[in-house]
This record gives sequence, structure tokens and C-alpha cells, in this order.
Amino acid sequence: MLAQSPQFYKQMMVGVFDRVFETGPVFRSEKHNTKRHLNEYTSLDFEMGYIESFEDLMEMETGFLQYMLALLKREYEEELRILDLSLPEAEKIPAVRFDQAKELAAKKYQRPIRNPFDLEPEEEHLIGTYFKEEYGADFVFVTHYPSKKRPFYAMDDPEDPRFTLSFDLLFRGLEITTGGQRIHEPEKLREKIAARGMSEEGMEQYLSAFEYGMPPHGGLGIGLERLTMMLVGEDNVRETTLFPRDLSRLEP
Repeated sequence: MLAQSPQFYKQMMVGVFDRVFETGPVFRSEKHNTKRHLNEYTSLDFEMGYIESFEDLMEMETGFLQYMLALLKREYEEELRILDLSLPEAEKIPAVRFDQAKELAAKKYQRPIRNPFDLEPEEEHLIGTYFKEEYGADFVFVTHYPSKKRPFYAMDDPEDPRFTLSFDLLFRGLEITTGGQRIHEPEKLREKIAARGMSEEGMEQYLSAFEYGMPPHGGLGIGLERLTMMLVGEDNVRETTLFPRDLSRLEP
């Protein structure tokens, strides 16, 4: 059986190590053929225990981005000059709720909201444009995604269970990160699995870890190729992938 992502494993391990970092391939079986999708990409993952809210995860990622950009500026000045690249600003990353972000983009750019449960690529672009124009921000966190479009392990907002304590990070109008707080209580996890009509078959080991006690935790995954694509100003994610695999390409 092909493991499509490290999600279950890093959640299980956060109960042991508090913080889990993982870099590796993630596989997607969607029938997509766009400039922003790959069937196999590299994900920078971490899972973090003993959090107080999903905002702790956003702060963690902000710190990583600040560190990364400072390192690039300090150690790769010549390469940046050759490529004529200007690094983005990540000193302070604004955050906006999912529903508010859609409304802001719709109002300013006269684009009707077609899908109330997800962001379409054009909407991501417009939200990124909005925050660049209004706040000078290259990055923006979009929070509280609808529960309908998040996995079963995403924690619902106790104030409004239609939404989750989760987020995406947009970089110049492209989603490069998905993350959020997870359900850590086994009975609530099973309730949500049942409510979605899912079976626990194949998840026995994953669920058993929660029976022994799991701290409040959450995590995220950063798409390395997308992040690189936006940093260097490429238009197609395949240009920042060593051996791209998609619907029409399996081998180099």
C-alpha cells in the first residue's frame, strides 16, 4: 500500500518527540495537469505538540521563513544577483479568515464567489494581490477553512464547527502551505470519522496511538517546489522540480 503522505506517522510521533520534522516525497493521485500541480512533490513537514492554538504553528512557519530568507540573503548574494531576484518580505505576515478573504477579493476585483467551500486558483491570486496592494505583504495566512474541505483529523472551531482551526499560506497569490490544529482526543476523532461515513479499517495503528494520550498538537506541510517556484519567479512548477512526475511523465 502506497503511503501518500507522512500525516499519520508524524502525528503518532509527536506524542513521543513533541516536535517532528520530516522532508520527503508526497504522492497525489488527482487527475490534474496544471502549471502548479505535480503527482509527486517534496514536502517540508513538521508537527508540534503542546500548542495553545493553531496560531503557534503560523508563528513557527513565520520564523522559518525569516530564517530561510536571511540565510539566502547572507550566503547566496551572488546567486541572487545573477538571477536578478529580489527576496520577499516576511517580517510580519498578515492573517485573514477564509470567508473574509473571499469577500475582500470579490468586492475589490468584482469577481463573484462561485465556491463557498474552497479557494479557486484565481481567488488565491486576487487575495495575494489584495494584500500586496493594501499591506505590501508578499505572504498572507488564510485561516478557518470550512470543515467540509478539510480532512477528518482537522479540529473544528468550537465557536463555529462549520469551520476548522486551520490555515493555508499564500505566497504571491499561490498556496504553498496547508496546516492547522489536529483533533487529539480519540473519542472526538472517532466521532468525526463516523460522521463522515468513513471506516476505521486501515487506521487501527493510527487511532491506537491516541488511546495512550496525545498532546494538543498541529502541523503543516510546505510544498518545496512551489516555494522555490515563487522565489525564483518561474511560471511552471516543473521548472523547479529535478525529475517532475505528472500525468504524462513518469521517468526523467
